[in-house]
Amino acid sequence: MRETTTHTPLADALAASSRAVAFSGAGISTESGIPDFRSPGGVWTRYNPGDFTFAKYVADPDVRRRAWRMRREFWASDHQPNSAHRALADLEQAGRLHGVITQNIDGLHQAAGSRRVVELHGTSREVMCVGVAPRVGTPDGCGWRGPTRWAFEALDMGVEDPPCPACGGIVKSATVSFGQNLFPGVIEEATALVEGSDLLIAVGSSLQVYPAAGLPELAASSGIPVVIVNDEPTPLDHLARAVVRGRAGSVLPPAVHAVL
Repeated sequence: MRETTTHTPLADALAASSRAVAFSGAGISTESGIPDFRSPGGVWTRYNPGDFTFAKYVADPDVRRRAWRMRREFWASDHQPNSAHRALADLEQAGRLHGVITQNIDGLHQAAGSRRVVELHGTSREVMCVGVAPRVGTPDGCGWRGPTRWAFEALDMGVEDPPCPACGGIVKSATVSFGQNLFPGVIEEATALVEGSDLLIAVGSSLQVYPAAGLPELAASSGIPVVIVNDEPTPLDHLARAVVRGRAGSVLPPAVHAVL
């Protein structure tokens, strides 16, 4: 049965589950003040995504300078986890949630207290060396990583395109850019988490971006119940055991607290 008016089906699904996994998208973080990329006011209404492909970033210092400005804008506010992030962390602490798979790069799940988080698209909280001339969308750096504030401190000192302090290679945010391959092993880790679950809760994701959207499809095809929590319809609603229309911060906490 598909329910679109209350959170009761989610609470029921959680009550019947002991190995749930959450799959989150931008919609869970908009309530923390982080605009998603595509909606009005989102990042891609102010920047052209075609300007920030991995290949262009590697080839053009000016693209890198503009990318750092975009990152400064992203971190201009002190975004904090909201009640939906905290509800998932509470569910994990109670032993009923085995992990979170997220498309987000903001680190808010970890800030809320979630311990097992698979970040499909990397994290904007760190920067990494991608090498001097990486090819075909694959970073080829020396392995150096550092906090994003390292790059911001370099920018504040007038270094517009900070190089790797270990090898002099190109440094970029530790996120997956357009045209960049996913980090090795991340899909395999997410797949194993889904396959070991008995419930998948998709929260705030448009379920349109692949290969990420293939994970709820995998759950459904494996007989694992899927509950979708989203403000708008998604292409995978027909696969769900239940669909709950609403904002994550309004839907998740009551359902989680009812179970705990």
